[in-house]
Amino acid sequence: MVSLLGSGDELLHVIEREFDADIHVRGNEITASGNPAETALVTELFDELIELLRKGTDLTPDAVERAAAMLRAERGERPADVLTVGILSARGRTIRPKTLNQKRYADAIDKHTIVFAIGPAGTGKTYLAMAKAVKALQAKQVNRIILTRPAVEAGERLGFLPGTLYEKIDPYLRPLYDALHDMIDPDSIPRLLAAGTIEIAPLAYMRGRCHPVHTPVLTPDGFRPIGSLTVGDLVIGSNGEPTPVIGVYPQGEKDIYRLTAQDGASTLCSGDHLWAVATRDDRGRGKPLRVLTTREMIGNLRAHHYHRYELPMHSAPVRFPYREVPMDPYGLGLLLGGGGLAGSATPSFATGDPELARELQRLPGTEVRPEDKPNYVLNRVTSPGDVITVQNPVTGAARLLGLHGTRPTTKFVPDLYLYNSAKVRLAVLQGLLDTDGGPVIQRGRTCRVRYATVSPRLRDDVIFLVRSLGGIAYHRTRPALGRAAHLVKGRPVHRRHDAYIIDIRLPEGIEPFRLRRKRDAYNAAGGGGRPMRYVDTIEPAGTAEAVCIAVAAADSLYTAEDFLLTHNTLNDSFIILDEAQNTSAEQMKMFLTRLGFGSQVVVTGDITQVDLPPGQVSGLRIVQHILDGVEDIHFARLTSHDVVRHRLVGNIVDAYEKYDARERQLGSTGNTGRPGRRKGS
Repeated sequence: MVSLLGSGDELLHVIEREFDADIHVRGNEITASGNPAETALVTELFDELIELLRKGTDLTPDAVERAAAMLRAERGERPADVLTVGILSARGRTIRPKTLNQKRYADAIDKHTIVFAIGPAGTGKTYLAMAKAVKALQAKQVNRIILTRPAVEAGERLGFLPGTLYEKIDPYLRPLYDALHDMIDPDSIPRLLAAGTIEIAPLAYMRGRCHPVHTPVLTPDGFRPIGSLTVGDLVIGSNGEPTPVIGVYPQGEKDIYRLTAQDGASTLCSGDHLWAVATRDDRGRGKPLRVLTTREMIGNLRAHHYHRYELPMHSAPVRFPYREVPMDPYGLGLLLGGGGLAGSATPSFATGDPELARELQRLPGTEVRPEDKPNYVLNRVTSPGDVITVQNPVTGAARLLGLHGTRPTTKFVPDLYLYNSAKVRLAVLQGLLDTDGGPVIQRGRTCRVRYATVSPRLRDDVIFLVRSLGGIAYHRTRPALGRAAHLVKGRPVHRRHDAYIIDIRLPEGIEPFRLRRKRDAYNAAGGGGRPMRYVDTIEPAGTAEAVCIAVAAADSLYTAEDFLLTHNTLNDSFIILDEAQNTSAEQMKMFLTRLGFGSQVVVTGDITQVDLPPGQVSGLRIVQHILDGVEDIHFARLTSHDVVRHRLVGNIVDAYEKYDARERQLGSTGNTGRPGRRKGS
């Protein structure tokens, strides 16, 4: 009875104020008399309060008032079911919803990916979302918590505020820190912040997962600087298909790092740029890719003798549009590998495999004629009446492609073939490997391919072809200096040019050879497998102007230079955007489009307290009209009845709402009712 009625009958007095009924207590018996409807509510309230006590809830005047309000509202929810729902037990107490709307808000977070909580100050919007985030992190439902707020309020500009960057932004983020300290052991918070498990940042800095503006990004038309991309442009995703850019956000000057993979592929990025990676344990347990920032990986790239972080590869060859070519792509590959296109002489071809010479016979208007073994010449097919000045078709195509006159050290694959369909690119690569490549058999492993050339440009083009088809290529240089001479017709010939050796691994289903003997050896050794690429080094690279993009790909991945896959969204994260009424429409879109797989977003704000500059519309106001009704997005609306601070706060909110309503009504008639102001002002 003491717990039910309160010390000094404090709770009994609250009940008497709430209901128009006479309540008498004798021993353990409580009697209510008066209006039947009121006495029925009093009886029901005591039943609910007893149930709350049975469930271990301490009764307070505030809890009694809320239970009474719920019964009067007749919304079909028992106070005992609402006020006993535990969200998080932290630091000796349990965080629970205190009103029916708060419970529905908490339930909505469990059921929807994106939840907007709109209501006045003091309704627990941010606090309950924080509790849900901490619970999800503790249950390993997410890998990190990201808390963010707009950093510019009431027209203030960070650049004009005193102190360091952190001192400037700290006042805007302090409420988030305070809530966090209520829910997590304060001693562990610095460790979680340092590890990136919890990130607290102004909204403008949160989107800073970016590249320098000159960093190449792959598009269907080739590589373009990321700084030249605009919304609607297409970039290449992880499946090799084009995907549209849905956001471009300049970031100003940032600290830049160069991330290099073990196969030599590298790109520049900011320290907080995001990378989808897998560890060996992740692969073994079938876990999805984890998302880490560049800084998080620094100093943690090795685990004993092996690389720790594996980067994703393209699941299919990159799809460039098909373009007409002047020469069969396989024939071009053969000629680049074993052909002679220099000078005014008839094009030639050298091979010990007559099968390849027969393939060249298929070039239109060309007749392959053997000379001294292993050399062949590619003559023009002549007809009676032809004049001798008619151009050799191979020479004509070589001139058109810029290859005529090239020597072994200057050969290259024309861009027309590099940025063409996967079928064309594979045919060129097959021609090159059938002449100057071969399978390398390794016990217990799938087969790799080795290719050699003395042309540095052709080396780079072969690497491009391999990577564009979903493979990886390592290369090394074999200097000419110091190498033994080789015999040509019994005479020693000293090597004059460095040789470039490329070791290639291609995915299963990509056939690197057409030449029968090489193809059979490759397939007998296991053929292709799963090329793997690991982060090898991360080194500082100064500072640079940077830009961030968002793409519409399902996995949010896009292709940067050297065919490295990276992305700019937030996977497996619980993300809270607080004070969202102070976001612009562009900021709100940027924030929402950063959503990644396995993530949850809660957006909180009070649309009556917008601090944006005059004339700028709140992104929180607009988003209600844009997204209301979209599946898996929920709008929770709280009112003054859900204020859980001092009871005066709810009264203050109600008073302001009445005042604003009266002002709007008077304004519509052109009369504000205020002395000293003209009508319509």
